Amino acid sequence: MITEVILPKLGQTMEEGIIVEWVKKEGDAISRGELLFTAESDKAVLDVEATARGYLRKILVPEGETVPVLTVVALMTRQADEDISGYAVGGTPVTGKQAVSNETPESAGLPAIKSQAVEPRRGRIFASPRARKTAREKGVDLALVTGTGPNGRISERDVLDYLASPAVVAPQPKATPVAVRTAEALGVDLADVPGTGANGRIMKADVVSAAALAPTPAAEEAPAAGMVSMTGLRRIIAERMAASDAVTARVTLVTEADATLFVEARTQLKDSVTEEWGFAPGYNDLLGVVVARALREFPYINARLSDDGQVIEWLPGVNLGMAVDTERGLLVPVIRDADQKGLRDFGTEFRNLMERARAGKSLPDDLAGGTFTITNLGMYEIDAFTPIINLPEAAILGTGRIQSKAVVKDGEIVARQMWTLSLAFDHRLVDGAPAARFLQRIKQLVENPFLLLG
Repeated sequence: MITEVILPKLGQTMEEGIIVEWVKKEGDAISRGELLFTAESDKAVLDVEATARGYLRKILVPEGETVPVLTVVALMTRQADEDISGYAVGGTPVTGKQAVSNETPESAGLPAIKSQAVEPRRGRIFASPRARKTAREKGVDLALVTGTGPNGRISERDVLDYLASPAVVAPQPKATPVAVRTAEALGVDLADVPGTGANGRIMKADVVSAAALAPTPAAEEAPAAGMVSMTGLRRIIAERMAASDAVTARVTLVTEADATLFVEARTQLKDSVTEEWGFAPGYNDLLGVVVARALREFPYINARLSDDGQVIEWLPGVNLGMAVDTERGLLVPVIRDADQKGLRDFGTEFRNLMERARAGKSLPDDLAGGTFTITNLGMYEIDAFTPIINLPEAAILGTGRIQSKAVVKDGEIVARQMWTLSLAFDHRLVDGAPAARFLQRIKQLVENPFLLLG
């Protein structure tokens, strides 16, 4: 019996994934629950385990290839010498049971094993999500495109090759007049710009974002030893940071808080609860609790702009993103309902999320749904900086190092532990004075941490 191994949908927003590594080789005996391969989706690297026992007979999608979710990536059999020749690409599918998923792999790149859950392919056009998106944006009828993938499946490259053929004149992409003028000024080809407006219409922000991502001539001529491929997580970070810088009306407010009592509170907690809790509470834990409390009191900061840009949504849950530096790049694990958690629960969840992020094992939902972000560069001896807002959030708090300074207090010069806090906010959603009141409240709670008890 042949069993299909598919790339599962491991998150609400996951549409495709990259096969990072095949842990098992063709011919290996597999037990149920054993790790088969790892896949990268958005910012997460995920482990995919076998849901049945048998032998890995054929790997259909090699390492490094991107495929849609539910694509068949390998074949397993119950017996080591079972015939799978009938499942050759372009051949006739054999009869068997699809034990991995009961969903129809509409975008599967290979002939499907017949089962009640899989519909036969009669006149349907099989194309990857990117191919369909590109075709929709550029007005291409997929029925006219010849697919070069398995079983005639259409890839994005097939669509682009069709547009590049001499006999085809690509239609002008839909764009706003301002976007057209911006594209002309920046030298951006609208055909290469994905639109985020209604029905894929290209907006000015889309053009600015595309211009920011375009390689410079110097970068193209750089020696190979100095090049880094803009793929995977690096590409995602670049796209999101450029989009944030292009579309937000960002303003940064900076204040300096006297963190002397904050430091003392952390020291006392470290001495008294570390053994019981299993970890030493850190400044990020305390600050997270402070910010979550302030967000509950100032809900207009815990907000986002609706997709059509017409409504400011005040969000009911405080889902706090904590930026983490990893070997793969910047990740922002999200602590849900942070305002409902005490310091111990907050710190425990933060450490679990951080460990998964740094090990490259974050789940897709670990990194989604944030409503506000904290980013801390104090450990690198940074005093202050202007953070970039993590869209679609309304604001982000950046913190530097806590350091002893000579300050005037009650008419005397004394040494105090001072902390610079930088709040970057989107002026489209929040005005300066309300944002300042929010930052002022954070400062008050840092300077008087006992207020958290109230």
